[in-house]
Amino acid sequence: MTAFTSCNPATGEVCFTRPAWNDATLAHSLTRLRHAQLAWAGLTIDQRASHLLGLADQLAMQRETLADLITLEVGKRTGECLAEIDKSVQLIRYYAELAPALLSPQNIPTQASRSGVAFEPLGLVIAVMPWNYPIWQVLRFAIPALMAGNACLVKPAPSVPQCSQLLLDVVHQADLAVLEMAWIETDLVEEAIRHCDAVAFTGSTHTGRVIASLAGRHLKKTVLELGGSNPFIVLADADIRTAARDAANSRFRDAGQSCNAAKRMIVVPEIADAFVEAFCAEAGKLKAGDPRSPDTTLSPLTRADLREALHAQVLDACHHGAQLRLGGQMPHTPGFFYPATVLDHVNPSCRIYHEEVFGPVAGILRARDEADALRLANDTPFGLGASIYSADDERAWQLARRIEAGSVFINRHTSSDLRLPFGGVKASGYGRELSEFGLYEFVNVKTYWQK
Repeated sequence: MTAFTSCNPATGEVCFTRPAWNDATLAHSLTRLRHAQLAWAGLTIDQRASHLLGLADQLAMQRETLADLITLEVGKRTGECLAEIDKSVQLIRYYAELAPALLSPQNIPTQASRSGVAFEPLGLVIAVMPWNYPIWQVLRFAIPALMAGNACLVKPAPSVPQCSQLLLDVVHQADLAVLEMAWIETDLVEEAIRHCDAVAFTGSTHTGRVIASLAGRHLKKTVLELGGSNPFIVLADADIRTAARDAANSRFRDAGQSCNAAKRMIVVPEIADAFVEAFCAEAGKLKAGDPRSPDTTLSPLTRADLREALHAQVLDACHHGAQLRLGGQMPHTPGFFYPATVLDHVNPSCRIYHEEVFGPVAGILRARDEADALRLANDTPFGLGASIYSADDERAWQLARRIEAGSVFINRHTSSDLRLPFGGVKASGYGRELSEFGLYEFVNVKTYWQK
């Protein structure tokens, strides 16, 4: 049985390992969570909110310890890790304030003497979670599901066992018995799905298809937040310096290991050369090093195999006509570092034109004109987010309506906001997280009617 194992991405050294559960341990956890969920659902929404606010307080008190473990296992810079914890705390407090009103039953007048809807929990929800944001991703799923009265079973990524265990410890310190980590390998995922009432998954499109198939086999509702290849469109009237700075920040933060980062920079002829020069200048400022050092601005990739896959994409792009403007050389130093890399004149023969790029590599696509820029933006299997940079806000809004994506940002790189729904279309998945829409994903909207 394969263990959960983490490496220090800055050195490549194994730092922790733990065994996986067997099927009997999984069965025991599922039974325990079922009983805990019944008691949890019996609380008022205000009581649940109070319990979850206690979790927010515990997270805030242990933010430095959690951030340090994320840096150790994921390799992210300390500041990025602290931001992840802080946003997670904000998420809990946001839903604690929002949920009581949104989950209250609604009276809807009909010919009945009394009719309306109630928002009731589904029961037990299993989530299969990724490694890149080991605290935020888990809580982004779990908090609204818990607020609605569900229990949550989370299968963490195999490479972040210490982060996942510490999060579970914090949950227990907050006296919450309705969230558990499932230390299971992939061969037990279907068994877990079979005994749960709904499934959440964040990760690659390939694995998302597998999870959706398993859930469909057992008729379980799913919410899938999958890969992204977000277009970053720069029009002729855009502020080039601002666009280049924002594009570099979006593409290279967290070592480029974010589904929602800008990945394809789409530029029109009038400003193409100026933007590429400005973008390369911003990327060239980045400094790789110890992610705990304040001088480091580019952290390592999380695993060696991810770096190998990324470099293969770069070599393929160069072989098929893309021009290497920056980076692209495999380091021969300890750890899983990869330089900030810029590929110009990316074309449909390149793998990165069609595939998600999960690392500090940016592709420049040169459009013939504005209409062609829109075509290039949509010429992808993905549809998570997009950005448009232009001085003409009204024109940008018109173009935004024609982009196939879950969100479009104008004169701002893609990101997530607690108050707005987050999710994609096409191969980027379905369903929404965050905001009121994320709160309603794991509830039974039950109709009541009285003669």
